[in-house]
Amino acid sequence: MKKIYSLFFLFCFTAGFAQIPSGYYNTATGTGYTLKTQLYNIIKDHTNNGYAGLYTTYLTSDVDNFYENDGTILDMYSENPSGTDPYNYTTGTTQRCGNYSAEGDCYNREHIIPQSVFNEQSPMVADAHFITPTDGKVNGMRSNYPHGTVSTATYTSQNGSKLGSSSVSGYSGTVFEPINAFKGDIARMYFYFATRYENTVSGYSYAMFDGSSNKVFTTAFLNLLLAWHAQDPVSAREIARNNGIYGRQNNRNPYIDHTEYVNQIWGGTSSTDTQAPTAPTSLASTSKTAASITLAWNASTDNVAVTGYDVYANSVLKTTVSGLTATITGLTASTSYSIYVKAKDAAGNASASSSTIAVTTNSSGTGTATDLLFSEYIEGSGNNKALEIANNTGSSVSLAAYTIKKQTNGAGAWSTGLALTGTLTTGSKFVIVNSSISSTCFSTSAANISTTATELTFNGNDAVGLFKNGVLIDIIGTFSGGTANFAVDVTLRRKSTVTSPSTTFNLSAQWDSFTTDTCNNLASKRAYAIEEEVVVSESDEIIIYPNPSDGNFNIGLGNSETPFSIEIISFAGQKVFEKENITSSEVSVQNLSSGIYVIKIIEGEKTTFKKIIIN
Repeated sequence: MKKIYSLFFLFCFTAGFAQIPSGYYNTATGTGYTLKTQLYNIIKDHTNNGYAGLYTTYLTSDVDNFYENDGTILDMYSENPSGTDPYNYTTGTTQRCGNYSAEGDCYNREHIIPQSVFNEQSPMVADAHFITPTDGKVNGMRSNYPHGTVSTATYTSQNGSKLGSSSVSGYSGTVFEPINAFKGDIARMYFYFATRYENTVSGYSYAMFDGSSNKVFTTAFLNLLLAWHAQDPVSAREIARNNGIYGRQNNRNPYIDHTEYVNQIWGGTSSTDTQAPTAPTSLASTSKTAASITLAWNASTDNVAVTGYDVYANSVLKTTVSGLTATITGLTASTSYSIYVKAKDAAGNASASSSTIAVTTNSSGTGTATDLLFSEYIEGSGNNKALEIANNTGSSVSLAAYTIKKQTNGAGAWSTGLALTGTLTTGSKFVIVNSSISSTCFSTSAANISTTATELTFNGNDAVGLFKNGVLIDIIGTFSGGTANFAVDVTLRRKSTVTSPSTTFNLSAQWDSFTTDTCNNLASKRAYAIEEEVVVSESDEIIIYPNPSDGNFNIGLGNSETPFSIEIISFAGQKVFEKENITSSEVSVQNLSSGIYVIKIIEGEKTTFKKIIIN
């Protein structure tokens, strides 16, 4: 898949790290195997969601929001990071089919450390930190073979993963080699397993293990994993996966949060390394808004491995990333910034600066927000509960990367999450309501999502978060705030001065408060002058036919030969259809779901608005 670079890269290396609970690694103070034991005590006793629960976890932990960004299952054994995937899997529809005769049949669960190693015992058998969704055919070909480098391949999957004879020093058996893009991911899964199951791993028989509880790996395989860890640094995908699994299991992979722990425990890159990386090349701005600039560059090289890139604007360090793209936010509209990037390695050596580029942010009129944000919150009587999300970025935004989560009664973990779908145009609102909301408050047919999911059963002390790629970007309420109510029997509307999301809730500074069941502003994007309501019929001057039981219908404007334009807008403010300079009297519109829509018809100097209800 083609890589789609987005604001996520900033969040995952700034706000993303804020997802680590405060004080989570405070007791990780040692070095060597002492540090490993300290990490074991931090991550042990995780929540076991059961073997079947893995598929639920994958809905947030293993969704492709990083390559083609299409919301399909991200499978390391079929993903093509630089081109078109050979096949895709849709969440929940192509799992566990039992028919794995060819690639693309269906996906299942791949134990990176085979479950036969630990006799399929719990909690290992259901630990998502080292169990990933993979194509069933490729999973079967990998079988129980260790991961390693292949000398001669006997099988190659469609994305280039290989099975064959080993080129690992001292091991002559069969090994399975993933593509380079995921070697670091897999190495850090092995390091996680060696740490989380430190108390039992010495009893496991496996070609990669040495029978100890400290070192765990044979020297040959340890050197291989250390090399993979260095060659393939932590990616945005791994950080999102770590956050997603933490939301379900309440433990983390420490080697994703702190990559330096690997070398502090097992060695690896020497701290005496004195050759600095080469300078990054081809720095360019790939997109910008009034408040942000997105950048991309070509990779630096190093005698061991490049571990990250520091991004500077006007000689001030703005962010550090491990990939080849970054987004700088919090900038001023219509302002020129001098930007350059430096590479660094594990020993802390920094490269010379890349070439400096000058980039001017957009004017404020083209959109000022850095991302989507909550714009309204209704916690009213009974089930009168609603959330509204606004897009003030200046560009259309795909909602595939976004979920809403809730913390119940001010304690515990975030909920699994309510996934959002579709595309939200700039200036538009997306409305989610409890499906039992009173019709006097809001019509469910006018909402983008009407649901009884736990995320829409919040009370005044339940924090609600907007997540992007598993990372919290906006919040209503205080996470782990206890039983104190921050907003009960109240409607909150985001102040017009707040243009960007925030992970810190400040009621007085960010929100205007209204009395119980104040619903009149929900989904208000534009004040349309609606001439009349047309319930699908053939008797009006606008002919709509046939009766659109499946959302397909035509619009006829009589015998007028004047070119005209049509826009169809949902009542939540989303433009769902647009066509200009139409000369035919019929316009075909497909796949509209039931609900209320506004039709805007422009003929010359005349603009007419109509409202239709699709039953």
